[in-house]
Amino acid sequence: MNFALRSFLSAGLLAALTLTAHAKIERVIEKTFDVQPDGLLRVETSGGNIKVDSHASNVVKVVARQKIRANSESEADDLLKKVELTIEQNSSGVVARAKLSRTNWGRNPVQIDFDVTVPANYRAEIRTSGGNIDVADLAGKVHARTSGGNIVLGKISGDIDAGTSGGDIRLEEGAASVKLDTSGGNIRVGRAVGPTDLDTSGGDIVVNSVENTLRADTSGGNVSATIVGALKGECYLSTSGGNVRATIDQSAAFYLDASTSGGRVDAGGITITLDGGGQGKNKLAGKVNGGGPVLKLRTSGGNIDVKTR
Repeated sequence: MNFALRSFLSAGLLAALTLTAHAKIERVIEKTFDVQPDGLLRVETSGGNIKVDSHASNVVKVVARQKIRANSESEADDLLKKVELTIEQNSSGVVARAKLSRTNWGRNPVQIDFDVTVPANYRAEIRTSGGNIDVADLAGKVHARTSGGNIVLGKISGDIDAGTSGGDIRLEEGAASVKLDTSGGNIRVGRAVGPTDLDTSGGDIVVNSVENTLRADTSGGNVSATIVGALKGECYLSTSGGNVRATIDQSAAFYLDASTSGGRVDAGGITITLDGGGQGKNKLAGKVNGGGPVLKLRTSGGNIDVKTR
């Protein structure tokens, strides 16, 4: 057998082995529970995605999607024996949990995603070691943690505490207190009705509508926020290296405290009684429209812009 033929056969065998090694088998388990209002959903999985939708009825539906990398159905059965899957109702609500044992290679051949539908007034506690989290509109509190995926939240009426070790976070609306943190991704909030605390180690922060107190801090990205109406208390926007932009109502009364270590401060269009610095300099401080709560803006190297609307 010549070299070219041996190479062709070897390549074909390798391709076949690769396809076999990466074969995926999916199993689906569904459970439905009649529940009381204002209950609690607890969901936990290792590496999978979690999605929570809401509806008007007092029913919780849990769909567990088991994705198995296996060469055959029998091998998939054996791998699933190492998975502890719990989907049950208790006195507080519903629990859906998947615990998986890791292989010697450090990569699990089984991924379990959860799709859950709950009453709109439910609360949720959600955790995954690496997947994405997606929560639709809920009236209850939301606590969400992932070790690396993205978090997307709809309109949440209860308190929010959500964090990821590296992904982005997006919140449509937070009506109560909000705490969001990521170790490196971006944070975007549509409407912040309650007191809001945002923290990222390197991404950008954007808040389209601030209606309460705000603390937004990033270690390297840009920060942008639009404050609607009068300031309800101190607002603090800070970055270690990017730009800061605050947009305010022209009639808002507050105390501006803006400072940058390397850029400039521009606050054209506002009426300010200076206590320090000046327009176009690296510091600007003073009462705006007679003064009020503090608007504190900081960056170590970028520019600061204060605009009116």
